[in-house]
Amino acid sequence: MKLHILGICGTFMGGIAALARELGHEVEGSDSNVYPPMSTQLEALGIALMPGYSPENINADCDLVIVGNAMSRGNPAVEHVLNQRLPYISGPQWLGEQLLGDRQVFAVAGTHGKTTTTSLLAWLLEYAQLEPGFLIGGVPGNFPVSARLGSVAQQGDKNDRPPFVLEADEYDTAFFDKRSKFVHYRPSVAILNNLEFDHADIFADVEAIQRQFHHLLRIVPGNGRIIVNGEDERLAEVLAMGCWSPVETFGIESGNWQARLLESDGSAFEVLRDGRSLGAVRWPLLGRHNVMNALAALAAANAAGADVATLLPALADFRSVKRRMERVAEEAGVVVYDDFAHHPTAIATTLAGLRASVGSRRIVVALEPRSNSMRLGAHADQLAPSLADADRVHFLQRPELPWDAGRVVDAMAGRGTAAASVDELLNAMQADIREGDQVVFMSNGGFEAAPRRFVELLRACGSS
Repeated sequence: MKLHILGICGTFMGGIAALARELGHEVEGSDSNVYPPMSTQLEALGIALMPGYSPENINADCDLVIVGNAMSRGNPAVEHVLNQRLPYISGPQWLGEQLLGDRQVFAVAGTHGKTTTTSLLAWLLEYAQLEPGFLIGGVPGNFPVSARLGSVAQQGDKNDRPPFVLEADEYDTAFFDKRSKFVHYRPSVAILNNLEFDHADIFADVEAIQRQFHHLLRIVPGNGRIIVNGEDERLAEVLAMGCWSPVETFGIESGNWQARLLESDGSAFEVLRDGRSLGAVRWPLLGRHNVMNALAALAAANAAGADVATLLPALADFRSVKRRMERVAEEAGVVVYDDFAHHPTAIATTLAGLRASVGSRRIVVALEPRSNSMRLGAHADQLAPSLADADRVHFLQRPELPWDAGRVVDAMAGRGTAAASVDELLNAMQADIREGDQVVFMSNGGFEAAPRRFVELLRACGSS
């Protein structure tokens, strides 16, 4: 079958493309935002990428159009699909119907940490030799691709359900299906990492998001499992709406699965289950939030039948997803990171982990408010407090940003500046930088390749 994927360079849709190709389909796609790492991965798989959404991109011999949730009415390709009565489907529905029916599905949900936890669980199951399939919303460090089929069920064996791990996003499915993506996945095991207000473009309040999470709980079978952050009050409220599956909790020194921090920056911790120590972990990740992600993944690996105590050494070899505090380079004594954080809580926890690691060295942040919630100003009041661990903040305030970022800069009491363009922001940072600085670029988009451009500026200064 020949498939055309609209919005193919999104992290989820890029994974769909890789899976479809592995299933033997001919795959092509189009997107208006073609940039690494997803574009690089797709090109390596031999998947044709076409820029923009011209109707001519969809060839006449296309059998099915898979529509990404970034597509909306008025998009030329969408209007062409509708006008020509071409067969179409959403990515989550295609995945649920074509792949997940004969799998033991591990769905990782939550406002934060989905990508890291999904990557952790896939790596743990790989270490346990369970050959998991997975779809990760980014490019993982321990695998060459963001999605793969993994082991397959033996024909005719209904009891053979190989594991498949994927991010379970609460965002809506498509312009024609406003349910959350995760209702299409019908998981055997659901991880609930945390729950906060986000996606202000589609949810009116946090209660609306809680209802969607409860829809997810409704489809977990009675012989499945729900693994939930026991420290999160909003998730406790979701469980109180009704739960029909066994529940296990995780937390720092609380819950069925616990961690006891051995280092304040989260680089070492002890794992306990129901009060019994399973062993200690030393690994390359930082931050309390990543320790929580590891606990969730270990609990899910246990649900898959793995011996968790034997998996702990695997965490030392875990390599995080690209753009999750990815160390881009060290140049002229300055360390540069690229990070996906785009919510105040994610920003705060990421910087807290870095601060615990680097001590008194200066932390310099470049922040692009790119997510829909950020652009709408839904998190504006929380931004300045979330940046408390930063010594300097350079805020990208593009002219089209519909709210005044000046109030965020003012609230940082001289630690912040605003720039109208990436060029202006990089110039300001170059003039401000010192040897020993830890520089973190934060955006859930391409940021016009700002981290690597900044490294080039540092390199040029060092050679002059």
